[in-house]
Amino acid sequence: MLRDLDRDRYLACLLSPEDKRPALAALYAFNAEIARIRDAVREPLPGEVRMQWWRDLLEGNAHGDSQANPVAAGLMDCVEKYRLPRPTLINLLEARIFDLYDDPFEDRNALEGYAGETASAIIQLASLILDPQAAAGSADAAGHAGVAQAMAGMMLLAPLHRRRGQVYIPVDILSATGLNREAFLAGEDKDRITAAIDIFCAIALDHLGHARKTKVDAACFPAYLPMAMTETVLKKAKKAGASLFEDDIQPSLVRRQWLMTKSVFLKRF
Repeated sequence: MLRDLDRDRYLACLLSPEDKRPALAALYAFNAEIARIRDAVREPLPGEVRMQWWRDLLEGNAHGDSQANPVAAGLMDCVEKYRLPRPTLINLLEARIFDLYDDPFEDRNALEGYAGETASAIIQLASLILDPQAAAGSADAAGHAGVAQAMAGMMLLAPLHRRRGQVYIPVDILSATGLNREAFLAGEDKDRITAAIDIFCAIALDHLGHARKTKVDAACFPAYLPMAMTETVLKKAKKAGASLFEDDIQPSLVRRQWLMTKSVFLKRF
């Protein structure tokens, strides 16, 4: 499932210590399962019901035989074995409810908060699996790295989001470039849309720069391997501008494998 839904994190698992791979795969598969709920439902309410199922599981109030769900079973084994903080996973679920609706973020702080509760949390939880002692020292790096990674993902999925009627660029950035949600989705004002994307990518690259300046313990580095494509994606999005809706900025699978393998040897994401 992970290989099919999140190839980058699947590759990261293969490049992680062998004894940690099952737990990392369970965590990443859970993340992929939550991320695809929007695509599995037609209305927000059924999506929220699915989110609540996972919340009940994490709070010890599982419905039915959760062991029949391999992702749920793997996640709970991972949580128990590595003593992962359940509130962090529950906060991730709460943040992901945003994806079920079409309202944009009000401002940059809301965007960064969302990214912190989702992508940054996954990096930090993966770090706890890899080395709980070393993980504490890389929390700041995880915070900035996750924001950059989440924002790069938003640029990758911009064409899909547009078809859904979703806008992940915050209202304050849109307003600063003379746009609103409707104008951005319409896609006609190419110059202003390009300016909004340029600001968005600049913020993401700034977070990436901060993350790279913060020391990450070698034991925790595999948690950052999915970051290997972030800079490439953001720079391609910045270059594409308004053409982002039509252009494919996803690096090829071969290039993604190469970037991740290079990241392993250079210890740089």
